[in-house]
Amino acid sequence: MIGEAVRRTPSENAEVVIEVTTAAATAAQAMRDNHAKTMQIIQAVSPLGVQQVDVQPVSLKLQNMYSPVIPTLPVYGGLAQMGQGATLQPEVQFGSYFASNTLRLNVREPGRAGEIADIAARAGATLIGGLRFHPADEAAARRAALEAAGKDARLKAEALAAAAGKKLGEPIAISEDLVATNGTYMALRSMAPFAFGAGAPEAVGELEYYARVSANFKLV
Repeated sequence: MIGEAVRRTPSENAEVVIEVTTAAATAAQAMRDNHAKTMQIIQAVSPLGVQQVDVQPVSLKLQNMYSPVIPTLPVYGGLAQMGQGATLQPEVQFGSYFASNTLRLNVREPGRAGEIADIAARAGATLIGGLRFHPADEAAARRAALEAAGKDARLKAEALAAAAGKKLGEPIAISEDLVATNGTYMALRSMAPFAFGAGAPEAVGELEYYARVSANFKLV
């Protein structure tokens, strides 16, 4: 039996993921430059409500950008004969160091997420992916959708069992699927109403958590 449910919740928070990159002749200088640039970006977005506790480090990487240098080949007459063990080993020429710092900015006012992304980009950051909006308690929103879908599946199974003169027994197997969208579910359902379950919200723009539960029950 298939149970479906949609729960709608407002966007209370947003996330902006940025990357700060620097390059220098030494590893130490690259790290110092990256730290200074990161602090400049944080200071640039702080007037918009992004506090120090809202900045979460994701990853910090340091790479050496080197390039192999192939020795000059000898002239044709001076080529080594086969079997003499002559090989051409490339020399390593060290170049600059590349530092990359990825940060997650938690935005307390979702309406300012785009503005914060723009200011961070102008300050030298690179925006990674798009903006992500979520409720204050996302786990509770997902759980509410799954519980409602599970109840919907059981109610349907009980109705069909009663129609067949049976009673519903213990569940044999249960599987679930959950999709979180920003109004996409309702837009798709409006185009194909019979392809989606009932109970979809009438408003578009808030976060929607669509849960689908498949349950098999014994009949007694």
